[in-house]
Amino acid sequence: MKVAELLEQRRENWRELELLCTALETRKKRTLGAESLLRFSSLYRAACADLALADSYQLPSNTIHYLHQLVGRAHNQLYRSRHFDFRSWPREMLHDLPQRLFNDGCLRLTFWIFWGVFGAAMFMAWSSPDFAEEVVGKDNLQGYEAMYSKPLESLDPNERGAMVGFYIYNNAGIGLRCFAWSVVLIGLLVMVQNALILGTVFGHMASVPESKNFFNFVTAHGPFELTAIVLGTAAGLRLGYAVVQTLGASRAASLREASRNAVPMMVLATILFGFAALIEGFLSPSPAPYWVKASVAVISSGALMFYFVMLGYPRS
Repeated sequence: MKVAELLEQRRENWRELELLCTALETRKKRTLGAESLLRFSSLYRAACADLALADSYQLPSNTIHYLHQLVGRAHNQLYRSRHFDFRSWPREMLHDLPQRLFNDGCLRLTFWIFWGVFGAAMFMAWSSPDFAEEVVGKDNLQGYEAMYSKPLESLDPNERGAMVGFYIYNNAGIGLRCFAWSVVLIGLLVMVQNALILGTVFGHMASVPESKNFFNFVTAHGPFELTAIVLGTAAGLRLGYAVVQTLGASRAASLREASRNAVPMMVLATILFGFAALIEGFLSPSPAPYWVKASVAVISSGALMFYFVMLGYPRS
């Protein structure tokens, strides 16, 4: 029997697999029953074999394209994420996630873009007051200078507790904007804007008399907050890429598959934003010596390096 005739006879199996894919995309796995899931896995393996035959014997391109899409859909359903399990999250966050992040292309892209723009803007603002005025505005720069004109010791202690809630709300807003806009690939522009403004403010404040008070405030919480911005953007960018590059699956199925990596990244970003807000609300505005705040920044940076590099380094 010719290969073309053999594959033609298997169209019923393909249609059955397509129906099961549709059912799995709209319902939970456990609602289909064990027999249906076994049948699904059997049909999936058969479709993979059919695709290999179709490729080898150069059958019509529409048949090969159809099988590619069908196998892609079935693959996404067979290996999609399991039901939420709290017991698996310690391993996910402390082992699986850093291993993935170490080689994550989206994270590397956002990391280099953010710090490249931040560093360039900081240098330009430090060396040229006109640049800072063009980016941030003269009135805003004067506002920053006035804000840090007094030592932090003069801040009312009763205000510090309220500051924690404000900073958690503010940091969460920044992270969610970067994450949400990245799904439609605009988040990179939002992140670049944040990096440009933050770098400009840092560079300008480094060149004015109020620099001591400014860096006394921002040093301690900086590592966690800036890393969280990069992570939130990378998580959203991963979802946005899944919409564009579906690998033969439907966009909904591709998004579900990508969310397996993106959601833990966003959880980590949220944790870092929370740590940054606590430091920013309590320690940063406190009269504690600068060496204490610098030590917290060094410890935070070391913890981040340990997480992303030591825990993330591939093991043979």
